[in-house]
Amino acid sequence: MVAETENEVRRRFPTWVYGRGAEPDARFSLANERTYLAWIRTSVALMAAGAALQVFGIGGRSVLGVLASALLIVCSIVLPVTAWLSWARVERSLRADLPLPAPGMAGPLALVLAIAGGLVLAAVLL
Repeated sequence: MVAETENEVRRRFPTWVYGRGAEPDARFSLANERTYLAWIRTSVALMAAGAALQVFGIGGRSVLGVLASALLIVCSIVLPVTAWLSWARVERSLRADLPLPAPGMAGPLALVLAIAGGLVLAAVLL
């Protein structure tokens, strides 16, 4: 492998991730990227689910159904940003040969889905 020159490192974005440490094994960086893309797919699915609640009138377009839809769509907007920040944290850890940071998105996402599911259930039953 050819070592990266300083100019090549500067051209990679974001520099605060790529500007320090050594290049990790490509398999780990690619696995990190696949995880990021999986979170993006999850975000798209949440947006589709939020829109579907309204398009198909699940919950009779009640306040609870609208709240569930809004919650899913807001989550679908926030999730890509947090996924990108998580990707960057993991990539920096890989480059610095440090332990990987704890995952931080699964718990809040599970809570959002539980709340949205409860709202939809309440909207359908009421």
